[in-house]
Amino acid sequence: MATTLSLPNLLAHLERDEPARIAELMDWLRIPSVSTDPAFAGHCRRAAEWAADHLRASGLNAQVLPTGTKDKPGHPIVMATCGDATSPGPHVLFYGHYDVQPADPLELWHSPPFDPVRRAPAKGEDGGERIIARGAVDDKGQVMMFLAALRAAFEATAIPAGGARLTVMLEGEEESGSANLEPFVMARKAELSKCDVCLISDTGMLGRGKPAITYGVRGLAYTEVVLHAANQDLHSGLWGGRCPNPITELARVLAQLHDKNRKVTIPGFYNDVRPLSAKERAAWKALKFSSAAALKKIGLPPAADIGEKGFTAMEREWGRPTAEVNGIVGGYTGPGAKTVIPAKASAKVSFRLVADQSPEKVTKAFFKWCKDRTPPGCRWELIDHHGGPGVTVPIDSPHLASAGRAIKKATGKAPALIKSGGSIPVAGMLKKRLGIDTIFIGFGLDDDRVHSPNEKFELDCYRAGARAHAAFLCELAQS
Repeated sequence: MATTLSLPNLLAHLERDEPARIAELMDWLRIPSVSTDPAFAGHCRRAAEWAADHLRASGLNAQVLPTGTKDKPGHPIVMATCGDATSPGPHVLFYGHYDVQPADPLELWHSPPFDPVRRAPAKGEDGGERIIARGAVDDKGQVMMFLAALRAAFEATAIPAGGARLTVMLEGEEESGSANLEPFVMARKAELSKCDVCLISDTGMLGRGKPAITYGVRGLAYTEVVLHAANQDLHSGLWGGRCPNPITELARVLAQLHDKNRKVTIPGFYNDVRPLSAKERAAWKALKFSSAAALKKIGLPPAADIGEKGFTAMEREWGRPTAEVNGIVGGYTGPGAKTVIPAKASAKVSFRLVADQSPEKVTKAFFKWCKDRTPPGCRWELIDHHGGPGVTVPIDSPHLASAGRAIKKATGKAPALIKSGGSIPVAGMLKKRLGIDTIFIGFGLDDDRVHSPNEKFELDCYRAGARAHAAFLCELAQS
């Protein structure tokens, strides 16, 4: 048994023990840790205990800690540590989550969502052997890549993480809003602020065999606007043309969100937007992304490539903010006819934000924008649901460079540096509260059906991720 990490030795342990690790992942996936439904609270606890036991078996000091309050408890967070101030390299915080989305609609699953199946691709499916289950890629499977690397390091050296200094934090409410995460982090700010960088494996690659590091994600501001008019629903024959119809008026207001060039019209919306650099735009262009091919996968023609004028589809997704109406409701929507002018109509409106934009400022500006357009005789109810800032890691970060070297050693390919149009609120919160950057090393694919029936994680992706995390541990231990 070696006392220092050797990547070939570590990879040999990973390969030898893969059947055991896959079997363990299948066991973890059988636990229906649906965080949004209180009926599954016991299962969430079991999933947390499972993770803590696995970390302890890898030599880490692991605890399952409560969140929330006595009157309103949350799902627990798993915290584990190893190493100390004498350990080589930076102190890394690994974040993941053990909770999963609800499995509905159940009738669309080809196999029970919490009875994981390992199978070859079916006829017409791309890729290789995969695991089908809720949570397979989001995020139990991707966390398992890191857990497998930790176990291999411990078995190879008898030292937790091979001597690297780590803090592991696995959340149980990521899929239901992370209501208790920030208070938990703030209560442990003194301890967590000692970390130098955060590593998250909850993102994807450019494609099969195309590893990537995500160095930036967009933020989010999520709102709901309700437009009230009369104090009751009205007969459209008696009142139509005599008073405001909230559906019509709300649609009229929301249609003003974008100008003819599809730019957002809220005053000051772009004031804090970090401009795209020429270097970034050139690097993204070199990735040769095909907007037409991406649109074809979702049943749309090339003409559907629309958005803010002056930017490519990739630039609009990765580097520009957006405003979207996510849902609109009002009046009668049941079968048959009901001639009614409703008393109110509502819409869910969200904003994807880029680095330096403030969710609070954008929400406040949007609400003012709505008030400035209040239809005659109507009033607004304006609801701020949640938000989080976007983050971008400097591409010259030494931690990012270390992760890049690890992925190249593990896969034989230098990772592309990409951004994500999605939002991972924990990254913005950690930057705001602890001042630490986050690097995303994910191995998911765009056809993994995340949050949908028949979610999958391909074993070649799992293997690449486990090897990359093992190589990253070597980078840390040898720094």
